[in-house]
Amino acid sequence: MSSSSRWHHITLSLPCTNGANPVAIGGLAKYGPSQSSIPHEVVVYAGRILNGEKPADLPVQQPTKFEFVINLRTANELGLTIPPALLARADEVIE
Repeated sequence: MSSSSRWHHITLSLPCTNGANPVAIGGLAKYGPSQSSIPHEVVVYAGRILNGEKPADLPVQQPTKFEFVINLRTANELGLTIPPALLARADEVIE
């Protein structure tokens, strides 16, 4: 799908599936919850349940860490120039 979108010069918003980073597989950019912090949060939550807390009594968890990733290779293929200020703010730049 990404190669087809590049051929037609269409940017895509790709979902994260199976833990894969959509930007690493050809997406242009991603801003969202940090994938590296989610396993830790799940373990803490599971630990609370295993220690006897009722799942219904636990608060809803919201992500606290976010990441901004830009794929320069995809940007170049689409003929886009990413401003240096935006690149400086990215947590990761894929070249």
